[in-house]
Amino acid sequence: MIDISETEDFDNGVAYDPFDTAPVRLTVDLGALSENWRDMARRSGGARTAAVVKADAYGLGLEDCGTALYEAGARDFFVAVPQEGATLRTYAPDARIYVLSGIWPGQEDFFFDHDLVPVLASEEQLAFWMSVIADRDDHPCALHVDTGFNRLGLPLEDALALADDVSRPASFSPVLVMSHLHSGDNPSSPLSRVQLEAFQQIAEAFEGIEASLSASAGIFLGSEYHFDLTRPGIAVYGGEAVNGMQPLKPVAKAEARIVQIREAAAGSTVSYGATHQLSRNSRLAVVSAGYADGYLRSLSGSGVPLRAGGTSGAFGFVGNTRVPVLGRVTMDMVIFDITDVPEGDVRVGDYIELFGPNIPLDEAARAGGTIGYELLTSLGLRHERRYIDAND
Repeated sequence: MIDISETEDFDNGVAYDPFDTAPVRLTVDLGALSENWRDMARRSGGARTAAVVKADAYGLGLEDCGTALYEAGARDFFVAVPQEGATLRTYAPDARIYVLSGIWPGQEDFFFDHDLVPVLASEEQLAFWMSVIADRDDHPCALHVDTGFNRLGLPLEDALALADDVSRPASFSPVLVMSHLHSGDNPSSPLSRVQLEAFQQIAEAFEGIEASLSASAGIFLGSEYHFDLTRPGIAVYGGEAVNGMQPLKPVAKAEARIVQIREAAAGSTVSYGATHQLSRNSRLAVVSAGYADGYLRSLSGSGVPLRAGGTSGAFGFVGNTRVPVLGRVTMDMVIFDITDVPEGDVRVGDYIELFGPNIPLDEAARAGGTIGYELLTSLGLRHERRYIDAND
């Protein structure tokens, strides 16, 4: 875990923590992250439970989150690209690391050197892998089979034919067959069972090889969806895995500093385009966050055509009060209406929570017409980060 180092103020000799003065900051609760993973492991029953840490651990930091999940007991990990796998290998030395994008010519040495497992998702990747292992020692791989998503994966018929192909090289030794549910977040969808029945054919055809179908949402569908290995992602990071279901513990809290509090008269307008006109004399908090920090422009209080007919915009939290965004979010600034916050409860320099324990991640995301995944993975580089563990 990275410790926040104190910085010396050479004017007066006083050390300060840059987190305390950052324009935007992010607190990541590694204790909650670990407990969420253990929760999903319990829900997975007899299946082993992996951890999905692609996209820099959903924007929260691969090094720290990967380490915490490894220490919590995860020994199977999924990343999107091989570079993520190589980074993770430092912190998960004996883990099995699957690369969801598979392997391409020129990457062979990288995969072998870092002991990464390619997930083969097309005939082209499969043919290339066959040529690689013909010239090298055996190396594990995984097979991704399409059961109805029409995204990645071998067609079902081709995968079944491969299972019966007695001429395939003896050195071709997949350690996992997998697929992915497209509507697992909707428990009432009959299509998940259609995919389940297709995947059961694959699991039977590749008898003796571990099988994996369920990410976070699929785990909640019940034990018949669990097979040998589950792959929770968003649920571990505190997001909603199933529509309408209460998420697990919040993991991330994003905050922005108030740089100015200003009085504004009824009838005046707020932010670009004058899209919001004040109906009362108001107190406005200008905070140092914007779409350059991943606080999406679609979270604006008004004036966003792409969200026409949707919600009225996002809320923040300060002084024990929910406060709405007014007008458009800009690149580096957003304005909140703090008129209803008692004056003694908020001042310049305080922080407004953008999402976290008081403004749930997915509530904030829905206000911007999107999902928690996008809000997390859009976090900008300007956030000063603090990682806390279960003992902090």
